[in-house]
Parts: sequence; structure tokens; C-alpha cells
Amino acid sequence: MDGKKILDKIMSGTNGDRVAEIKRRFCVRLNDLRQEKNLSQKEVADKIAIPVSTYANWEQGRREPGIFDIYSILWALDIEATDLFSLDY
Repeated sequence: MDGKKILDKIMSGTNGDRVAEIKRRFCVRLNDLRQEKNLSQKEVADKIAIPVSTYANWEQGRREPGIFDIYSILWALDIEATDLFSLDY
């Protein structure tokens, strides 16, 4: 299923369902991209100068990165924003 169809499906749910699904997909994608780069959570956290617990919380969906943090993630993982926010994976 392509990204547009996935987004249509997500957005057809209730607001709570939409938030939960988008958050889940972001967390999974963040984890997958880090593993594809063969990096540990600690290595990424050290590279962007945050506690490893903060980074782990992002991957586990307990907390959400701010916009500056997202730019830092893109830099640390050497990826484009479209890689991180892709829905079709």
C-alpha cells in the first residue's frame, strides 16, 4: 500500500486512533532507521548530546522529539525527512 492510501486509512479513524497510529509508526520507523545504520541508542544519543533515556523514550513512544531534535536525528542518522516520516514501510 502506498503512503497516500495508508494516510487516508489512518485519517479515517477517530482522533485518538489517528494519533496513536502515527505515533506508533514514527517510533517503529525511528528504531528501524537506527538499526539499518548499525547504531545503538547510546551512539545516536551521544551524537546529538542527549541522555540515552531520552532517545529510548522516543523510540518507545513515551516522549516525542521536538522540531530541533528531529533535525538532530536526521543529521545523526544521515537521512532525509522523507525517510523518517515515510508511512509506506
